[in-house]
Amino acid sequence: MSLRRIVLRDFVIVPSLDLDLDQGFNVLTGETGAGKSILIDALQLALGARADSGVVREGATRCEIAAEFDLPASLRPWLDEQGFAAADDSLLLRRTVDTEGRSRGWINGSAATMAQLKALADHLVDIHGQHAWQSLTRAEAVRGLLDAYAGVDATAAASLWSDWRQARKALESAAERQNTLQQESERLAWQIGELDKLQPQPGEWEDINAQHSRLANAQGLMDAAREAAAALDDEDSSAASLIHRALSALQAQAHLEPAFNDAIEALQAALAQVQDTVHSLHHYARHTDLDPSGLEALDQRLSQWMSLARRYRRPPEELAELLAGWKQELESVDQAMDLDALRAAERKAWGAFEVEIKRLGKLRQQAAPKLSRAVTEAMQTLGMQGGRFEVGLQKLEEPQAHGWEQVEFLVAGHAGVSPRPVGKVASGGELSRIALAISVVTSRLGQAPTLIFDEVDSGIGGAVAHTVGQLLRQLGRDRQVLAVTHLPQVAACGDHHLLVSKRQSGSVTHSTVTPITHEQRVSELARMLGGNDRSEVSLAHARELLTA
Repeated sequence: MSLRRIVLRDFVIVPSLDLDLDQGFNVLTGETGAGKSILIDALQLALGARADSGVVREGATRCEIAAEFDLPASLRPWLDEQGFAAADDSLLLRRTVDTEGRSRGWINGSAATMAQLKALADHLVDIHGQHAWQSLTRAEAVRGLLDAYAGVDATAAASLWSDWRQARKALESAAERQNTLQQESERLAWQIGELDKLQPQPGEWEDINAQHSRLANAQGLMDAAREAAAALDDEDSSAASLIHRALSALQAQAHLEPAFNDAIEALQAALAQVQDTVHSLHHYARHTDLDPSGLEALDQRLSQWMSLARRYRRPPEELAELLAGWKQELESVDQAMDLDALRAAERKAWGAFEVEIKRLGKLRQQAAPKLSRAVTEAMQTLGMQGGRFEVGLQKLEEPQAHGWEQVEFLVAGHAGVSPRPVGKVASGGELSRIALAISVVTSRLGQAPTLIFDEVDSGIGGAVAHTVGQLLRQLGRDRQVLAVTHLPQVAACGDHHLLVSKRQSGSVTHSTVTPITHEQRVSELARMLGGNDRSEVSLAHARELLTA
């Protein structure tokens, strides 16, 4: 499970590169300025890092990066869910950036967002940079390292902390506002009482207006129904009479002209409709009541409705919604006035949070001495014999979202010195070695199949450098390791050696990366040992390093 291949087109100073990568410990070396970190920069872009137009090679319109990985089984469900189903056991990421800074990404040939590319990063690579020691002075990063070592997930604690803070804030706010809340409750109760007399219902305003209109015009409506019924059936020249006459005329001659049958059927249907309509109109006229008392009651209700609408400055049709809103608001105010209930809610939220952070604290307390011992052991092999590393846990006055502990890394560079906070260690070389020791220890915990070390050996040399190389080679037995280094002792420990070289073409510099053979490695190590002077002494020393 690893990074199989990386392809670059017009990236920074690389016109074209198609590089296959192997398992084990891969080292990248090259002269200063050759672009040893180009592969790592490109890989980070393929994994969704922020990009700008500066990554496009001068003279080109866009750059392209493609990285092919072995597909981890843990990613298959996510790929299926996101619509990037893999056809085989490989995962292909692709990214382009143009001279305007516009960027596009793909996963297995389908368009992807930068967020989706970033979501893959932790599953594929774990990058340790040359300035890794700087993170050792940041509380959040330090806590994250210990939590990763302890297998701690503080997500649930953060959620419970938020619940507790909200409950406590609600309690404190209610306690401060008791007098105001009482007045608010009384005001709402009085207003609700006023509207409850009316008891407006949703949609009722439109209904009573329609009823009022019908009652107010009842006589005219009855007269219209009678007049229409008479026009249809009660007069000699009514519609029914005329249809009867037409039917009779056609039926008398239908035996001679079959074409009349369609007209006869249509007239019969029309006569039936007229008769149904006349029946309905007579029924309406007989059963419609002028109902003056009902009209008076509606007048009173409409008047009351309008009066309340004017009082509360709302359209009449919104009174039902207003009443419901006031009742809900009163319920919230009454709840806020119930300090006992709020105290109980705050205690419950605190109890759940306390249980979780005590659990996290126990895991951290168990892991802290183990991490301290592991890093201390690694320091002994990195030229810090007698040095000691400690993980300090200090209880905060009040717990935070991550728990009750403040995590701090303490270090003593050699025997007889009390451990001090990492940020107060004066030696930059010591800081680099401590960061490397922590990187080696914690990198064994991660799930990413590829580990990348970008000049983490800065500030060390000699026998310590050889030990660093051996540590990285040991890591390479379990996972793919890619390390950018300027130390020949580290480079000599690599299972595979990639040479980054540059050449000048006019005023343009081009860079490329190529795997090198044993003899080429000897020459490169000699250069790293003695600069451009590949003397017999340097070459002999290089061969000795490779056989060590």
